[in-house]
Amino acid sequence: MEFYIPTETGEFLAFCAAVATAAIGIVFLFAPGLAFRALGLDLREGRRGGYAEARSVMGGFPLGLGLAAVLLAQPMVYLALGAAFALAAFGRILSMLSDGGNTLVNWAYLLVQIVLAGLPLAYVFGFV
Repeated sequence: MEFYIPTETGEFLAFCAAVATAAIGIVFLFAPGLAFRALGLDLREGRRGGYAEARSVMGGFPLGLGLAAVLLAQPMVYLALGAAFALAAFGRILSMLSDGGNTLVNWAYLLVQIVLAGLPLAYVFGFV
């Protein structure tokens, strides 16, 4: 296995989405308090297991998926990355509609999720 930075535009955009996913995972894995403050959330009130869940689900999982996409550079791994972000965006839309989370911050994060879903999916389906 050889690490390389793609030269084809579509694959490079999918690669960038994978790097961004890994970067988000690193922040949540090693600094969940800082990451949650950036999101406007507070984990200090409530159970301490919230940090463990943040490190695991919001840190380790995206880091692993992003690194797998970067290291393997295979279309099906990019498809998994795009599908994961597309479903995350769908979950955010669902929350905005049913949980009263229709805020400017949620719209900004929705836009980020749509972009991170669209880049790898556009590459896989040949739009870029």
